[in-house]
Amino acid sequence: MNFLDMRIRQIICYVFVFWFLASTLGCEAFVRKFTRKKKTQVEEEMVLEPEEFKGPGLSKEQLYRQYFLFWKSWQSELIESFLQARSQKKKLDCAQQAIDNLNNLRAILNTEAQTKLDVYIGQLKNLKHQIENDSYNTHNIGNRQIAERIKMNVLRDFSWQKIKDSII
Repeated sequence: MNFLDMRIRQIICYVFVFWFLASTLGCEAFVRKFTRKKKTQVEEEMVLEPEEFKGPGLSKEQLYRQYFLFWKSWQSELIESFLQARSQKKKLDCAQQAIDNLNNLRAILNTEAQTKLDVYIGQLKNLKHQIENDSYNTHNIGNRQIAERIKMNVLRDFSWQKIKDSII
């Protein structure tokens, strides 16, 4: 290789390095060019205000019938879970839902009917406690009989025909 070829290669190399530095540095400083730009739009913080849903304005009779139907279905589900030896968690959930629906019924009734219903709510709470303590399902038959007795008594004492005068 002669001297002229080497000189041309050096010039090409210098031009390439100069072009690379000029393109990476550009008009801005190197640090500013490769740092992330801050967002210009400020996000507003969402404010949630709880609203109580009143529903379609059910009458006291409709509310009573609805809660009574809910209780009846959860109580039946509880009895069925004893028959099919379902999990303890399922039985506890059914018992709690039945208790909750009886408590909703209680709020609609006058004090005399409330005290009568409190007996059955207490029996359901005791049954729930027995289910919690029966982790091996050894007392399924006895617990099922208690649940059936509670269902029969509530159906007898709190049917709409017997309780319609006690609604407040």
